[in-house]
Amino acid sequence: MNASSDLRMTRIPLNHGAGHMPALGFGTLIPDAALTITAIRYALEAGFRHFDCAERYGNEREVGKALQEGLAGGGVAREDIFATTKLWNSNHRPERVEPAFEASLDRLGLKYLDLYLIHTPFAFRPGDDQDPRDQNGNVLYDHDVTLLDTWKAMETLVDHGKCRTIGLSDITLNTLKPIYESARIKPAVVQVEAHPYLPETELLEFCKERGIVFLAFAPLGHGMKPGLLEDAVISAIAARVGKTPAQILLAWAVQRGTAVLTTPRTAARARENFDISRLPEDALDEINRIQIRQRLNAVVNTGVPGFIPQAR
Repeated sequence: MNASSDLRMTRIPLNHGAGHMPALGFGTLIPDAALTITAIRYALEAGFRHFDCAERYGNEREVGKALQEGLAGGGVAREDIFATTKLWNSNHRPERVEPAFEASLDRLGLKYLDLYLIHTPFAFRPGDDQDPRDQNGNVLYDHDVTLLDTWKAMETLVDHGKCRTIGLSDITLNTLKPIYESARIKPAVVQVEAHPYLPETELLEFCKERGIVFLAFAPLGHGMKPGLLEDAVISAIAARVGKTPAQILLAWAVQRGTAVLTTPRTAARARENFDISRLPEDALDEINRIQIRQRLNAVVNTGVPGFIPQAR
């Protein structure tokens, strides 16, 4: 991680000399198309340059439109933007990986991606139905493809030059290890749920030791109440240092060496979430001593993302 005294400007080096990822990232899981465009506009104005997308979110076109507007407006160059999207579960067959990547690239209106992630380690039945189910509502998994098969197809995207780095999302340490050991191109990024109630310390240490960027989603507890934003320890630190609970949680995430995604939807919230400052060591220690343990999203067990409205 760079040694910038300004926490907001923290950039984390990627392996294979692939540049740096801005630690503060904007997650684009926003169901409303028009709100996606305005939220990204506000995020760019606030200072965000790292944008995390997914085929599954269904709004890559809107994300692309907003980013293109930001680039056309001047002051922001493509090389300033770190753009990520994700391969969905129904495209895990190796022959489906490159077409899915190219389709995402086209929807985003970009010539290359900084990062492409396998959205979850679970393969669903291949096809255009993102949420394949049987008559009883059970997910239809694809047992004829392995995660390593999919990873090898991801590696060829890097070979072809349109994708700078690749990684995995919603993965456990036990699932990550064999992929890391077998991979020709090692994962650059691992994206998982992480916050003081789910610090994922063992996975974080594994990533740090191997130069993998640990990217946390739901750092504010996905707005669930009561939750992290109402936590007594977090609230007390916020009052003491003159910041909001959200700013405390984001600063903690960056200071422990992770990148982090947040999804502010208004201009004021974007400015708030970007305006983080370094916390004193005693505050970090207090947060690290929180004993509550709670996973908010069961996606690591099923491949079905808990924060996305399910298709009917």
